Amino acid sequence: MTIAVVTDSTAYLPAELDGRYELTVVPLTVVINGWDGLEGLEISPAEVARALGGRRSSVSTSRPAPSQFAEVYRKLLDGGADGVVSVHLSAKLSGTFEAARLAAAEVGPRVRVVDSGTAAMGLGFPALAAATAAARGEDLDAVRRAAVDHADRVSTLFYVDTLEFLRRGGRIGAASALLGTALSVKPILHVVDGAVVVRDKVRTAGRALSRLVDLAVEAAGAGEADIAVHHLGTPERAAALVDAITMRLGDRLRDCYLTEVGAVVAAHTGPGLAGVVVHRRA
Repeated sequence: MTIAVVTDSTAYLPAELDGRYELTVVPLTVVINGWDGLEGLEISPAEVARALGGRRSSVSTSRPAPSQFAEVYRKLLDGGADGVVSVHLSAKLSGTFEAARLAAAEVGPRVRVVDSGTAAMGLGFPALAAATAAARGEDLDAVRRAAVDHADRVSTLFYVDTLEFLRRGGRIGAASALLGTALSVKPILHVVDGAVVVRDKVRTAGRALSRLVDLAVEAAGAGEADIAVHHLGTPERAAALVDAITMRLGDRLRDCYLTEVGAVVAAHTGPGLAGVVVHRRA
């Protein structure tokens, strides 16, 4: 049995994994001052960061249309796939999952759609698990279960210099956003039940990054774990996170990836993002 696996561009899969997994990636769209481009293909996170720094710039994002997903699903099925498992970012953060679900309902029961409940490599790890199961020849239900199971094993933690961009895009409530301005509080956020919420509060960026390491180690638990460190325009912060987490986890750390987030997440977090996704192996 051949099962195809689909995900979306917000998985931010590391470049070093290119060609190692059979995955079809459907891009989201970013709109800057009325001009739209596909994430990862036509628009870069640096362009978004520059636009966000402009006084009169307008930046927004949009999901793929259901017809785009339906076209992808039909092409894979017509090409010989027995079924499709489509794994996407949280339905509470984007309409992408709903678009995929509508397309699956149109195409038929051989397509299963999974809400990862998060984004970035929090989505990427479940998508990779599904692709691994598919490569082993597992059936449609088993590939879907692999995605769901591994989505339950991830913790997504991140720090941003300001909550203003998350507030503008409606990805965090106005009351929570106030925490980012009161007394120069630096919030650490995480994704819970598909939504972005404040996890902790500290006074400086340095303390925030140190606390991020503590929380990542805590999330890893006592067993083996994989780590993905994300950033937006702050490679030095990301490298420091990698070094600190590697030292703390020791031989319990298996795979470790470092990637810059793409244009969609950049549009909602703004420059300064530093994040850690923890994937527990068991």
